[in-house]
Amino acid sequence: MNNSIAAFATIGFTLRATCCLGLPALFAVPAAHAQNYPVKAIRFVVPFPPGGPLDIAARAIGQKLTEAWKQPVIIDNRPGAGGNIGADNVAKSAPDGYTLLMGAVSTHAINPNLYAKMPYDALRDFAPITLVTTVPNVLVVHPSVPAKNVRELIALARARPGQINFASGSTGSTGHLAGELFKVMAGVEMVHVPYKGAAPAVTDLVAGHVSLMFDNLASALPQIKAGRTRALAVTTLARSAMVPDLPTIDESGLKGFDLATWFGVFAPAGVPSVILGALHREITRALDAADLRSRLAAIGAQPTPNTPEAFAAFIKAEHAKYAQVIKASGAKVD
Repeated sequence: MNNSIAAFATIGFTLRATCCLGLPALFAVPAAHAQNYPVKAIRFVVPFPPGGPLDIAARAIGQKLTEAWKQPVIIDNRPGAGGNIGADNVAKSAPDGYTLLMGAVSTHAINPNLYAKMPYDALRDFAPITLVTTVPNVLVVHPSVPAKNVRELIALARARPGQINFASGSTGSTGHLAGELFKVMAGVEMVHVPYKGAAPAVTDLVAGHVSLMFDNLASALPQIKAGRTRALAVTTLARSAMVPDLPTIDESGLKGFDLATWFGVFAPAGVPSVILGALHREITRALDAADLRSRLAAIGAQPTPNTPEAFAAFIKAEHAKYAQVIKASGAKVD
């Protein structure tokens, strides 16, 4: 009985102390945890299979964070539904800074406009931390295609409406939408041939079963150098350092053509600002390291970190851009 009285007395004292201190006292412990962040392992979700550009970048950044914080960063590959499965997993995770996402143009700009139903809200369910990089695609054709540049390709497509086909790794991929944007801006008709991945699409392009493709620059370079495909232009507004002599589609006649694969780091919405600040500082520091820059260069990428505010604005602009492209193309995934 005495123990019970003592317990009630302790509870009463605690409640009185909390009331006297005010509501901030209730959050003293979480705030302390935020200040000491990180105190345990961090899960870094990659919504695509191992070995791709996002996976390579996430592992490189994760290694740097592990070295800096002496806490393991565990890469968790969760592919499926164009990246939606992994992104949704992060969106529904606790907003404590211990679950991160290597999001991409697909998860935050393309899919929300492409899929009839989305399991998350790309603009509201995440806290953008920083853009990591932007990787250009490259317009490549089979050597049998007589066009030697973009203007000649447009003239050829206009002369043969519906007879030229272009491959992509999947419906809704940047390669697919680059082709759709090209069709709209050039006023031409080409047939889209989607594949189950970029590798079989490239195989058919090299074999001459399809005419052209808007491929990832890094993966396209070996075929270009071997003469199995011919590069006409890159899809970004600026030329690529990997192929500085190759013009852009913009400077080749389609003014304003700009489409690229980009990816960046996100946390679930609601993560304390002090933790977001720590993540931003350490990730941008990692992206400035010479060895990490070399690893990204190997996949045709250059680090392009920015502020969370600038990244959020960039995502909104990309979301709006792809809404127009997808509407014009008529592409949809149920």
